[in-house]
Amino acid sequence: MHEDGNGDGRGSASQTSPSVVDQEFLSLERELTVLLRRARANQGEMAREVHPDLESAAYGLLVRLEELGRQRATELAAYIGVGKATMSRQLRALEQLGLIARAPDPADGRAWLVDLTEEGRTRVGRVREARRARYVSQLAHWDRGAVAELARLLHELNQGMAK
Repeated sequence: MHEDGNGDGRGSASQTSPSVVDQEFLSLERELTVLLRRARANQGEMAREVHPDLESAAYGLLVRLEELGRQRATELAAYIGVGKATMSRQLRALEQLGLIARAPDPADGRAWLVDLTEEGRTRVGRVREARRARYVSQLAHWDRGAVAELARLLHELNQGMAK
């Protein structure tokens, strides 16, 4: 049985045999399923490393803020793909943990900008550096060009799926 729990990839005898192209996409789906499951588990671990009370889903918000700096809650909600109410709840929780702060947007007094606090920046930076170190260790036997190609292909996949 494959790690994804979908058996060995063969259908029942009554199903028609998938074409070669279908097999390629089935293989892609299987590998993405494994990758995404591992990524979710890792995200939960990383969230707890940032703060024991941090929800797994909020980790991505912190990473986004570290990468791009302060943003409006609506921009974060659009990036993560959640509604305004969900985003407000997550931001309140992050604020209570001391990881983010909100300030009025000077360009629009009705809006708020969200940014990492120094504590949030330190904690997220430490966890991300540890994660990068794990990737370097786990992929040490890979050619750097192959790592770059994988990153490029994943970026292309993410861009295509965002459309």
